[in-house]
Amino acid sequence: MSTSEPGQPAVAPDSSPPDTWSRDLPVPVSALAIGAHPDDVEFGAGGTLAKWAAAGCEVHHLVCTDGSKGTWDVTADLSELIRRRQDEQRAASRELAGDRAGTVRFLGVTDGELECDLTSRSAVARIIREVRPEVVLGHDPWKRYRLHPDHRAAGFLTIDGVVAARDPHFFPEHELDHHRPRAILLWEADVVNHVEDVTATVPAKLAALHAHESQFESTMKAGGHDDLAEFDDRITRRLATLGAPHDLVAAEVFHLIDDV
Repeated sequence: MSTSEPGQPAVAPDSSPPDTWSRDLPVPVSALAIGAHPDDVEFGAGGTLAKWAAAGCEVHHLVCTDGSKGTWDVTADLSELIRRRQDEQRAASRELAGDRAGTVRFLGVTDGELECDLTSRSAVARIIREVRPEVVLGHDPWKRYRLHPDHRAAGFLTIDGVVAARDPHFFPEHELDHHRPRAILLWEADVVNHVEDVTATVPAKLAALHAHESQFESTMKAGGHDDLAEFDDRITRRLATLGAPHDLVAAEVFHLIDDV
């Protein structure tokens, strides 16, 4: 998988040795995963979120853009694509978390135009204060050589939104109690220091990714459901590669920030 491919790329060589990483956070009561586009959360943390949901965690999604550039069809009806991608994201949330699926929120920023500005930061902080997650998950904004600007911006909005939500004098117009999550997990991390065992939830991760049918051609290189075997194999092999240093069948890896 290349540096700019979504989800769980290879671990950077300057990460700390795998035997020094933390492993398997205590299952949070609630989690909020913040992705740039519909499907980013499933690529980045689907196995971990499914595992937590199975253990009782309520899993919330926040998608920052409208996903309107997620097609190679130059004649596509973009309004219909936006509606379809929102429906797919809701379906993916249910595939991951079942009856523990929480809210699915959309900031609705035009795909490709996301910025870490005050308006968006306030919106993210408001949602964190409303949902009150124990753990927030998102893109690593500091990843080197990342091509997609929305992934960088969504990562910084995650970090900046947490800081604003935890401190009472940011955005007092929210009229909401401030909230401090106990941890942040960043996927696509440039420097990895944490591993989650997802051996039991690879099928749930794949099922959630399959819910994003509009992305079969552009992201998954598949013409339809019958062509997903190669994609599934690629994701499964990557998770196995990430798990091998920890004697795990499958793993997702992150940069953990627990001094929030």
